[in-house]
Amino acid sequence: MLLDGADPEALARAARHLAAGELVAFPTETVYGLGARADDDRAVAKIYAAKGRPAAHPLIVHVLAVEQAQHFADALPGLADRLIRAHWPGPLSVIVPRAQGRAAAAAGHQHTIGLRSPSHPVARALLERALGEGVPGVAAPSANRFGKVSPTTAAHVVDEFGAELWVLDGGATEIGIESSIVDCSRAEPVLLRPGQLARERIEAAAGARLRDADGAAPRAPGTLPAHYAPRARVRLMSTKMLRTALEVLGETPLPSRSASRLKLAVYSRSVVPPAHLLHRPMPADAGAAAHELYATLRELDKAGVDLIWVEEPPAAPQWDGVHDRLLRAATA
Repeated sequence: MLLDGADPEALARAARHLAAGELVAFPTETVYGLGARADDDRAVAKIYAAKGRPAAHPLIVHVLAVEQAQHFADALPGLADRLIRAHWPGPLSVIVPRAQGRAAAAAGHQHTIGLRSPSHPVARALLERALGEGVPGVAAPSANRFGKVSPTTAAHVVDEFGAELWVLDGGATEIGIESSIVDCSRAEPVLLRPGQLARERIEAAAGARLRDADGAAPRAPGTLPAHYAPRARVRLMSTKMLRTALEVLGETPLPSRSASRLKLAVYSRSVVPPAHLLHRPMPADAGAAAHELYATLRELDKAGVDLIWVEEPPAAPQWDGVHDRLLRAATA
């Protein structure tokens, strides 16, 4: 059921639906989330069932403010507190020690828990109303089948789960890829997943250099090697490799140009493929590329292609989030 996220009555109904242990999808500034009250393990189990997600793979709990974060955390380390003060509300999730007996299912039954305070006005209005209904936080992974392309519009969510799911429509999301995740449960901050929040801004708030994830890091959402994948197979290629592949393709006889259009698509920034191939240009700006990435992959899937050749993004820090998502999509 599609609900207007700008309608106060729709928000109130959605909050009551959450409080009753049901699922509600809602927009954040990053992607749309599939939410359930985080303090109810039976409600959270519905998220895992709907997504087909392994129950040991933890979720991010969305909270209105630091006071609600403290409900789920055993303690907020100084590192987490500094990051929260600098970047909440916003696209940053922190991993902290979990309060015993709270949100076990949402945390994948780990001793740590992921927390975030979104900045999207619809998400904040829903969290505020849910808090009034006795819901301290909402567990919400991306509103898509496990491992597939995240949704950035309400229509994407309906495509995934059908018309019966309650979906608050807040328009297209602003950022377009998921939040950065920083592990704050150890002595040094560890970047488990990059997003659009610049690494140097995180380090400035943390007062320390970020380490990259290793095998000892707690598991966190969206950190599997294969993730964010469309139905079509994604091949991530350097500019030189893509140009060479297209040249070879152009020299190979094809049964028909119309048939080739349905099989192969190209998503590139600087390489222009032959006119008979389906092509979507990648924006030169990292923020714009992140904003449209998932919508583009979904569009190419709907076009019926079997293979998507993607030009590798520039090796610059602002592209880390886009590169991470494309690399995982290509691993699937």
